[in-house]
Amino acid sequence: MADTLRLFTSPSAFPNPQRLRLFAHEKGIAHLFDEVIYNMAPGGEQRRWRHLKMNPWGETPTLLLADGTVLSETAAIVRYLDAAHPGRRLTGDTPLEQGLDTMWENRIWVHILYRITTMFHVLHQGLGPKLELTHNPQWGEHCRKEALGHAALVDRHLADGRAWMLGGDEPTFADITLCTAIAFSKFPVCATPLDERFEQLDALWRRWQERPSFKAAYADGGSGLTELDHLKTA
Repeated sequence: MADTLRLFTSPSAFPNPQRLRLFAHEKGIAHLFDEVIYNMAPGGEQRRWRHLKMNPWGETPTLLLADGTVLSETAAIVRYLDAAHPGRRLTGDTPLEQGLDTMWENRIWVHILYRITTMFHVLHQGLGPKLELTHNPQWGEHCRKEALGHAALVDRHLADGRAWMLGGDEPTFADITLCTAIAFSKFPVCATPLDERFEQLDALWRRWQERPSFKAAYADGGSGLTELDHLKTA
């Protein structure tokens, strides 16, 4: 099975590839992937023709199946893999759980993580012209405010004592997206650490750090966060 899934991805500092990587370790299927890891800074390798032939959007992650089918967009890949492989369903078992997880994951992705990634790209030009086409500091600061405002709503949701977004004993995909949003908010050039601003997000971030899946997902040493450097493996 290991030779049937080829994953084109990026280091752990990049939120969308990391959402999938964290899911794969939490699901227990990370060993099934043959990973091609693009060096994104500043090469923009995923915007070259070899990758663009598979994924014209030129983004990672991209999953190539044995029959030649290509899946991109992190949530789509996660939902496929969650249904295609045995084990705990991280996108929800019941229709209600699936609806709730999709609702919260969309909220966190659209209103928090995507705002932070947009802020990163329009405030800073460090990844080069292949990836960062627009410099707009005003829009970046607007995105920062939007992310903080919606993070406050998620923090309020967690304030009833629940450990995870859906209230269960184990994290779901919504929690994975929230984890990567917190991580990227702490990236030095983003400088909007959500765990320092919100009590419940800090607690969730600490819970994630205790999980074996988190430790494995950040073992590449590519997060850009000094607090996770100890997780790097040889």
